[in-house]
Amino acid sequence: MPYRKPTLLIGVSARIYYPNTPVLDLGGVWTKTLHYLEQSVALWLAAGGALPVMVPALESSGLLRREDLNLRHYVDALDGLVLQGGNDVAPESYGEQPLQPQWAGDPVRDRYEMELIRAFVDAGKPVFGICRGLQILNVAFGGTLYQDLPTQREGGARHHDPARYEKNLHGIVLEPQGWLAGLYPDGAHRPVNSIHHQAIRDLAPALRVEARCAEDGLIEAVRRPAGSFVAGVQWHPEFHHGAAPGVFDDDAILRDFLQACRRARDGRGTER
Repeated sequence: MPYRKPTLLIGVSARIYYPNTPVLDLGGVWTKTLHYLEQSVALWLAAGGALPVMVPALESSGLLRREDLNLRHYVDALDGLVLQGGNDVAPESYGEQPLQPQWAGDPVRDRYEMELIRAFVDAGKPVFGICRGLQILNVAFGGTLYQDLPTQREGGARHHDPARYEKNLHGIVLEPQGWLAGLYPDGAHRPVNSIHHQAIRDLAPALRVEARCAEDGLIEAVRRPAGSFVAGVQWHPEFHHGAAPGVFDDDAILRDFLQACRRARDGRGTER
């Protein structure tokens, strides 16, 4: 898709690497905390004609004081926000304790992303969540998560297969008269990738279910029906780009999100 002037600047929340549990003594940059943007997310946005801009997490122990670089500066400069996938959401972020140590998640990233969500929503600018991004949107709006699907929701589809990763697929069913049903009037009965062991448990009151797993009914996509554009999907649309024929085509979702960003930029952002 060609770039349009003025070009959309889309903020992307940072994935965070911590050097506190090294498997190998790699030295160098691996001894530092890293904020990074996964290439596939950047290329997916660029394919839609937007320029991705990673938004760094600012903690009180960093080199910059919070008052020197406020997240609001990014909100003012950017046209929308994408929340990347990544580490588990910390159970403390939705009022629970980890059932197992390995499900402790990343509370630092949770605080950072929820602050980003609030700032972009307050500014009337669109927000789109991918995988973990869907989950943190639900938490930010008052919902809860399954900490681990295999142990808390037995008998469902296999939503995470490390050996297959993005090639692990299942079908989805779109909710009638919803946002996704409007974008895909043919029903879009094609599989999506599934790379997660956490998922939405209690849906936030402000959100509407847009799609469910065809095998077990698990929530796979949501949207806020009133106000500025807020939506998310449990799968990774950036991995579908250029995928084998027959896999879900996310181009309509990307176009709709970017169109919402243009409307917001042009002062036509809120949707009722």
